[in-house]
Amino acid sequence: MTENKKVEQIGKIKLDLTLYPGQDLYCDGAIEDELLELVKTYPKEEFPRLIEEKKSWPVLYHLSPLRENIVDWIPMKSGVKVLEVGSGCGAITGALSRKAGELTCVELSKKRSLINAYRNQSCENVTIHVGNFADIEPNLPRDYDYICLIGVFEYGQSYIQGEHPYETFLKTLLKHLAPEGRLIIAIENKYGLKYFAGCQEDHLGTYFGGIENYKPGDGVRTFGRRGLEKIFEACDVQDYSFYYPYPDYKFMTKLYSDAYLPGKGELSQNICNYDRDRMVLFDETRAFDGVIEEELFSVFANSYLVVLGQAPEVKYVKYSNDRAPEYQIRTQISEDAKGQILVTKHPLSEEALEHIRSLEAAYCGLRQRYEGSGLLVNRCELCQEEGQLWASFEYVPGVPLGELLDRCLKKNDLEGFYGLFREYVKRIGYNSDYPVSDFDMVFSNILVQGDTWTLIDYEWTFGKEVAPAELAYRAVHCYLMEDPGRESLDLERMKKELGITDEQAREYQEQEIEFQKFVTGQRKAMSQIRELVGGRVLTPVKWMEHDLAGGDVLRMQVYEDKGEGYSEERSYFVPEAYRSEHWIETELTVDRQVRMLRIDPAMDSCVVKIHELTWNGTPVPVKGRKMMVTNGRVANDKSVIFATQDPNINLRVGELPGQEQNKLKVRMEVRRIPKDMAEDLAASVKKLI
Repeated sequence: MTENKKVEQIGKIKLDLTLYPGQDLYCDGAIEDELLELVKTYPKEEFPRLIEEKKSWPVLYHLSPLRENIVDWIPMKSGVKVLEVGSGCGAITGALSRKAGELTCVELSKKRSLINAYRNQSCENVTIHVGNFADIEPNLPRDYDYICLIGVFEYGQSYIQGEHPYETFLKTLLKHLAPEGRLIIAIENKYGLKYFAGCQEDHLGTYFGGIENYKPGDGVRTFGRRGLEKIFEACDVQDYSFYYPYPDYKFMTKLYSDAYLPGKGELSQNICNYDRDRMVLFDETRAFDGVIEEELFSVFANSYLVVLGQAPEVKYVKYSNDRAPEYQIRTQISEDAKGQILVTKHPLSEEALEHIRSLEAAYCGLRQRYEGSGLLVNRCELCQEEGQLWASFEYVPGVPLGELLDRCLKKNDLEGFYGLFREYVKRIGYNSDYPVSDFDMVFSNILVQGDTWTLIDYEWTFGKEVAPAELAYRAVHCYLMEDPGRESLDLERMKKELGITDEQAREYQEQEIEFQKFVTGQRKAMSQIRELVGGRVLTPVKWMEHDLAGGDVLRMQVYEDKGEGYSEERSYFVPEAYRSEHWIETELTVDRQVRMLRIDPAMDSCVVKIHELTWNGTPVPVKGRKMMVTNGRVANDKSVIFATQDPNINLRVGELPGQEQNKLKVRMEVRRIPKDMAEDLAASVKKLI
């Protein structure tokens, strides 16, 4: 055991610095300073507001309450002993503390541990050991009921030296498990569909880094399912269960398992690039549908959560906590030891208790309204045990109505589609003057088995009449919003089917906006936060189509004059100069004999903004005519308007200090505009060079 312990107390949390080496071996600098100040100043309840105000990826990533979803669902008995390796800034520490009797954290960085301690200072069962895992590990107990590695296992080769660092890391951790303990690993799937679709590798920030099997020295490595299984087998682990967090483990909203896989049309929340730019190479929702159809979801899921040890009873989880506190709940499907399937809804906050209680009354009201209609209402019963309240429902077999409608659209069976839709309108419109209505009668909330239609979710039930046409129009609106592939549906015909005017449709859409504000408590949804925080969404197919339609006008051509003037023979195209539709970024090699260099940024009228022009690392002076001459009209020192299909920028490189081989770095933004518009703009600008 280690003598002379050095322990600090922050609130109720113990910070054990006994094995801290004295300095942080990694640090995000000013970002961590800002995070520390925020958690010192504001309570957790203020974090959602701060995320919206700061519009910062690190603030979102470290402070979002949705980060807790990845462990919140794990069934832990009262008093369990938990180890969290790589606890970072404490994104999940609070959730583990609430579930555990005793929680031990291990974290290399003192600054991050301070952030963790201050944000969770009311937790009285937490000790954070600061230092290198290899130094701390020998002194850790060997009877943990749970060991959690959330976004940590991929760094195994950084923790452990040797030929097989991941196997060694896992074997070391397993020694600290109690006999019936479980080890939890959350990790990105190296072959996650999002990476094929154009997301950058999460850790390296490179396109296809994991798919291309990483490079030596990358310092991090994720795995496909089989890769993880090989590691488990090498460590003699036979008992493990795979779960599939969606859209990934960081901001999980749904958790699937091999016992409960997603259905077609369910995986539509795919644009989640909060941290960096991404490409969209194909429609992920449709691709996922094919993956599901071919039973390959376990191969292409974006993330894995693996439970080593006895499998939990939970088979599926859906989180609805991107909402106001009074409506934050978790829905889960479990299977008990007798094989009975249970569907339950749980409050995620004290404020949400009343929302759960209201479900029983909603069931009673809807059952009375729809008795004899052909629309069954899934039975709800309130349960309470050890001070915990939840709502229990029957597990109902069947196919979601939305999937049946999709099948009709896929076969172009419009008669079948409208037949189902009319049946839906008839059933939900039954007894319409009864003062109880489920506002959320969307197609995914109705399961169909033969002639049996069952409403399985009625969370948004109100004690008032709502016109069936309004409920049906909202269902159609949500159906179209979920999947752009359904845009072939004739909305005008749907409105005629329902007898809805354009004015009523606009009114219903405005009501939907207000309803969403009601649900979120005026907070921004994660999709809106992505717009504030996230990177660009780039569509290469559109660039290609644009190039083809424009006759290859977005090409950069370079001419060299070595004293004999310009000529086509002494020119060349730079194939990869355009990094995206509007951006040139390239480095040219220019030998000493070149006196003048001409760059044609495009083959059409355009506006060019020069972001960088350096010669051997030194900026080229572009103001005045001394070094740069152009056939365009300069709007300012960096922007040039070209009202010609032969735009060019000429540089007197022979007058710049040089060497045998010189490097000219070029970064330009190029925007094509019609020639007449370019002429009008050029005429309004005084020519400067």
